[in-house]
Amino acid sequence: MRIGVIQASSQAAKNQMIYDAVTKHAPKGAEVINFGCTMEENEKYSYIEISILVGILLERKTVDFVVTGCSSGQGMMLACNSMPGVICGYAPTPKDAYLFAQINNGNAISLPLGEDYTWSGTENLEKTIEALFSEPFGQGYPKSEAERKIKDSEQLKEIRKVGQISMQEFLKKLDASMLDKVKKKGDEIISGTTRRSNRYE
Repeated sequence: MRIGVIQASSQAAKNQMIYDAVTKHAPKGAEVINFGCTMEENEKYSYIEISILVGILLERKTVDFVVTGCSSGQGMMLACNSMPGVICGYAPTPKDAYLFAQINNGNAISLPLGEDYTWSGTENLEKTIEALFSEPFGQGYPKSEAERKIKDSEQLKEIRKVGQISMQEFLKKLDASMLDKVKKKGDEIISGTTRRSNRYE
């Protein structure tokens, strides 16, 4: 499993904290890749621009899952869910993260990064990441309803496929100036200039 970490520039100061938490709690054998945005980067990216990159990373199978976020977490979640093929949850608490992983079995999660970051906020973020990866995804919850929950999750994915255009068609319809900026960040990712990776065995 390859897990990508990437969040909006407004929360670049939290990038290392997110990356550290994900590498600590990632499943055995997972590779964790940090795509930024970091404090060292000169270019600034909105949650909308980052959501497009999330869609591209998942569509190209660069990663299997993305941990992302913005100030509230809500905007990134909504923007990511506008991308073809992305099912992004919103996880302000460990319980939300666990239920999303088990019931919805999506491929991205958005964290609220701009609120309550005293020591308890940092602890909550780490516990949220721990809960997210505490068990294999998609097992259904509660266990007594697991079969139905798994079936519902698969049906949702099929409905989204029918209701959305492909990523290629989507990118063709984007404003050229926005796409050029996103491609610039994408080129940095491909060249490895913003990429740090840890593999946990």
